[in-house]
Amino acid sequence: MILSILSAFISTIGFSIVFHVQKKHLLICGMVGAISWTIYLLLNDQGNSSVFASFLATLVVTTLSYLLAKKRKTPITVFLIAGIIPLVPGLGLYRMMSALLDENYSLALDYATLTFEIAGVIAGAIVIVSLLPLLWRKPRKK
Repeated sequence: MILSILSAFISTIGFSIVFHVQKKHLLICGMVGAISWTIYLLLNDQGNSSVFASFLATLVVTTLSYLLAKKRKTPITVFLIAGIIPLVPGLGLYRMMSALLDENYSLALDYATLTFEIAGVIAGAIVIVSLLPLLWRKPRKK
């Protein structure tokens, strides 16, 4: 598990470099990615589905990204994209394509369904956390 979290940390830094994140934010981006992967692994180890684990990990990472963006006066996408990199269901896409090439269409459909469910809950969690501050604001009086 520790090796997996360390791999998430290093790969997140690698993706952050590819996305031209400033050097002063690289370690924080790596930590955000490692945190998201840790939450995912802990929830999966407790018997939760990968869809639910991805949802909760994305909720935490999006909230953390908002807080870090405010504190460091940086766009939220710097930390948010880095945080969800370990959660992106790339293996599911690979397995889906492999099953399609093997002409195993029912297995390909299963992998496609799971992959799109995970992608959907990642997007949904980001939207939920993004909308919460708008709901808490008091309306302006004209």
